Amino acid sequence: MGNVLSLAVLWPAIRKTVWTWPVQMAGALLLLSASLHAHVPGNVLKQLLFLVLACYGWLTWTRGTRDHRELLVRPGSRRERLTLLGLLVIGTVLVAELFEHLSWLHIAWSPWANAYVFVGSAIATFAQSRALVDFWIIWMLVDLVGVPLALKPGL
Repeated sequence: MGNVLSLAVLWPAIRKTVWTWPVQMAGALLLLSASLHAHVPGNVLKQLLFLVLACYGWLTWTRGTRDHRELLVRPGSRRERLTLLGLLVIGTVLVAELFEHLSWLHIAWSPWANAYVFVGSAIATFAQSRALVDFWIIWMLVDLVGVPLALKPGL
């Protein structure tokens, strides 16, 4: 159900409604519960991060639609794109190192892939919260690794 809600986020996001964020929060809460049950601490951290980013997205989208103005959805600037890409690379390296060296996270299978999905998911959600259309591309790239990775522990 958490995955269904996470996919259902697309419908309100396309329509630029702030309700995309409560749907995302509900999906993250359900996936948090599933991750706790499956004893997947790295995914628990990812879902907690999604909850924080969804709250941020809700606040920024609410501010962007005050006074009945339409939310300004736009492509990222060159600087924003380079910053997001840099954060993806640096963040993946740092998080992969943490995943490799923190045994309590139980990231035995591909800490680098898990780090990429963790950081990429955060960056995609952040880009969405800023109403950057680039978040669609980031999500597709993350899902190329994330979907097979989620099937490994049965999530």
